[in-house]
Amino acid sequence: MHGVTPARDPFDAVTLEQLRRRTGTKWSSYAADVIPAWVADSDAPMCPAVRSAIEGVLDAGDLGYPERALPALVGEAFAERMDVQFGWRADATLVRPVTDVVHAFSWLIDRYTATGDGVVLQAPVYPPFIEAVDRLERRLAFHELARDDRLGWRLDPEGVEAAVDDHTRVLVLVNPHNPTGRCFTSDELRAFGEVAIAHDLVVVADEIHAELTHTAHHHIPFASLGSEFAARTITLSSVSKAFNLGGLRGAVVHFGSSELMERWDEIPAFHLGEVSTPSMVASIAAWRDGGAWLDDMRAALTARRDRVAAFIAEHLPDLCWWPPQATYLAWLDMTTYELGDDPAAFFETQARVALSHGPEFGPPGRGFVRLNFATTVGVLDEVLERMVTALDHR
Repeated sequence: MHGVTPARDPFDAVTLEQLRRRTGTKWSSYAADVIPAWVADSDAPMCPAVRSAIEGVLDAGDLGYPERALPALVGEAFAERMDVQFGWRADATLVRPVTDVVHAFSWLIDRYTATGDGVVLQAPVYPPFIEAVDRLERRLAFHELARDDRLGWRLDPEGVEAAVDDHTRVLVLVNPHNPTGRCFTSDELRAFGEVAIAHDLVVVADEIHAELTHTAHHHIPFASLGSEFAARTITLSSVSKAFNLGGLRGAVVHFGSSELMERWDEIPAFHLGEVSTPSMVASIAAWRDGGAWLDDMRAALTARRDRVAAFIAEHLPDLCWWPPQATYLAWLDMTTYELGDDPAAFFETQARVALSHGPEFGPPGRGFVRLNFATTVGVLDEVLERMVTALDHR
């Protein structure tokens, strides 16, 4: 195996035995002989600054109803981080903490559309978004990312335009993109936004992977492109991906205008639930004090991405993929191996490796798998070697 390991690799602090003892979805959903590389959950240990903040809450026994000032502090920490990292002057007063991105996404679709209205999703796309639109009985339309020899995948403004009709109310943007890992350029984002402006649409921008960019790539918040774009944009974000805190159930919604926020604030509070004290404290600590740890994490993930690339070049030269510019997810086109629409089923039974099922990401996902490489080097190597062995012994 090839690749460069960073000087301080956060994954060095965890062992396979410890991972096997975890009770979360990733490690508990399959038989003990299956290695999980599916759900977007990192195997990294906790960031020390976040751990310290949570331990402070526990040591104080401070688990009553949350302090009333905490939501505003979360908004301030988020806005500060967006300014430092991306030069985006987010308005802290237009931030609302929520339990998680999918919960918030569902309420946004419910609130800003009516039954029968159209919602346009990128394809391939994060499966819970597809499910949410279907369950809410909205009209689901896809615009497929275009294949590009230079970029791998790109936003196709003509495809976006073609997916919009008179009933469309919302465009959904996932950037950085899950599952392809693209960080869209300002030109791509502006062309996307011009469609929203022309048809007077709300843009729901899922930017949960924003902090997980790889060397030489940079995330551009959609709402940072200018006031005409920001005014129609609702941004979803969280520390859950970068800091591996999905189980704490915390995220934020940023509204590009007070008018958009006022519609959200009309939702009864008991429908939304309340974010816990440990979750909000963890978010504040991650955004304000977790920068150095996250730098090491990004370096470790870039090294693993490059490790995957080297392995594929050596052992799977017929596999089509483009190394992600962000995220810890590899979107692998397995069609040349003739494994059917759902290659993940083959790898689960024949390699004892659990990958995400491509068809769940929409029609363009047929023949694809998504591989999560946010794990130890040893686990990653075993996953890749099992996949090759299974293909060799078909």
